[in-house]
Amino acid sequence: MNHLCMEILKIKFICKMKMLFFLILLKVTPSFSSISNLFDNDSISFSNKIIKVNFFLKKNNLDSASAYLQQSYHLLSKDMKYNNAVYNAYKAYFFRKNTQYDSAYYYYTLSLNTNLKKSKKTYNLKSAIHKSLGVIANEINDLKSYRYHLYEALEFSKLSKDSSVIAKSLNNLGVFYDKQKNFNQSISYYKDAIKYTPNKALLLQNIGSCYLLIKKLDSAKFYLNKALETAKDSTTTSLIYLNLSRIKKNNNNNKERIQNLFIALKYSKFRNTLNSENRLKIYNELSNAFREQNDFKNALSYSRKYYALKDSLQKENIIDNINNLNIKYETEKKEKENLQLKQQNFVSETKRKQSQNLFYGALLILISGGIIAYLNLKNSKRKRLLAEQQKELETQKNITLIKEQEITTINAMIDGQEKERVRIAEDLHDNIGSVLATLKLHFENLKLNREKKHFNQEELYDRTEKLIDETYLKVRGIAHAKNAGVIANQGLLYAVKIMADKISSANKIKINVIDFGLDQRLENSIEITAFRIIQELTTNIIKHAEAKEATINIALFDKMLNIIVEDDGKGFDPNEVPKNNSMGLGSIEKRITHLKGTLQIDATVSKGTTIIINIPVA
Repeated sequence: MNHLCMEILKIKFICKMKMLFFLILLKVTPSFSSISNLFDNDSISFSNKIIKVNFFLKKNNLDSASAYLQQSYHLLSKDMKYNNAVYNAYKAYFFRKNTQYDSAYYYYTLSLNTNLKKSKKTYNLKSAIHKSLGVIANEINDLKSYRYHLYEALEFSKLSKDSSVIAKSLNNLGVFYDKQKNFNQSISYYKDAIKYTPNKALLLQNIGSCYLLIKKLDSAKFYLNKALETAKDSTTTSLIYLNLSRIKKNNNNNKERIQNLFIALKYSKFRNTLNSENRLKIYNELSNAFREQNDFKNALSYSRKYYALKDSLQKENIIDNINNLNIKYETEKKEKENLQLKQQNFVSETKRKQSQNLFYGALLILISGGIIAYLNLKNSKRKRLLAEQQKELETQKNITLIKEQEITTINAMIDGQEKERVRIAEDLHDNIGSVLATLKLHFENLKLNREKKHFNQEELYDRTEKLIDETYLKVRGIAHAKNAGVIANQGLLYAVKIMADKISSANKIKINVIDFGLDQRLENSIEITAFRIIQELTTNIIKHAEAKEATINIALFDKMLNIIVEDDGKGFDPNEVPKNNSMGLGSIEKRITHLKGTLQIDATVSKGTTIIINIPVA
């Protein structure tokens, strides 16, 4: 780029002297609208230079095109950033025309990312670049990027407020959705584009064509006739009559269809690519129309014209492709020659320095060898030291591991002892506590009986003595880790009934037991936990409820153990009872949670208490 700028400065004076020659040349130089539409042309000198740039681009002479481009923007603007952005855009266009899409994409992006001042010409430039990037995306079948760049082009054209650029951006989106067969969306963009341009014929024709494709013939006819009123060029007129003939075909009006095809053919005589494509379609339509009328002579005639024109166009495409390949070949040949020259210079330079490099290389090898030998010796000593340190670390690690194992063993033993203490405390509370509570009732009855003699005193003494014996046996059983008690022998229901009978025999509170479905034994741990819970609830009734009667419902159905304990005592407010006491409701709730069961308390002051427990047994 710096070399190019220097060359421009050298020839700037010469270019000004040749301005008159260029102005004459411009009279016969073709205009390439696909390029000049990218930029502002509000200066005569600028326009002349741009057309000269187009001329050299057509000849694939990038160096000359770049030089004239730089000159044109020196004439138009002192904003070098803008000049460089435009230069990169033209360079990208050159690569795009030669299907070198990676290079084109690079230079378009370079131009797009240039930090330019906000202005109409900047927005127009960015809009054009996005449109060109969309063309590249379309060529490589990246529809998502194609759509993105078309929308970006529209946004920048709106910022520029240039009506013609906005109309072209909207038309490009219409063409995109037309190709995707989203004709309703396409029609919407074509209609928006009409608002921004006085040249409405082609847009109206496109709308009519879309309506024709979705079989809305009345709308298609309306827009095509409207397009015909404003059409000025032969290509658009030819295309309109071709579509009108298709409407006649759908209406089975073959005569007017052929008439419209002949008119379309007349307007397609002007030689250009679009007219050639239209004429190809018209020949095919005429051949089909005459065939449908059984006029095989004319059908054959137009069929031959169709294939003759098709072959001609294919030959032209082949020639164009050959020319493009030839241009690429010449370009690559020139690049290879330049590369070969550079390589020759490089070889001579290399030979000149080779002898010097050999000396320094030999010296470097000797020095490197000495350094490597020294480092190897030092490294071996370091390895021995590291091995000794590693061995010592392993020894320390083993000692630490042994100590950690000892600590773990001690902690496990302490945890086991602690759990055993908790188990014994729970057994004393659940097993001995309920019996002692019953024993207390018997002693109270003995005290009352001594004064009033309501019942047989000997019998009461016998019962009390049996409770004392049972308490002793239970304490003895706990000492020998026989915590299952009567459950281990007879089961949950039997143990609950025995407990209820003993409590009821004190004649102070009556305990009723109702069972259902307990025909088989449950898992031992579930039976023990359930019995301890019932013991705890019964003890609470004796201590706190002041009840005359209580009922224990035990049922087993659908693999669920249901326990309901009810009393007619004074009741309580569950919200006022603390659950953090391990020997109270909190302890019961923990046991039920451990069994993955549920606890529900229904208690009201002065109206008794109902506790419902559900424990899964499967």
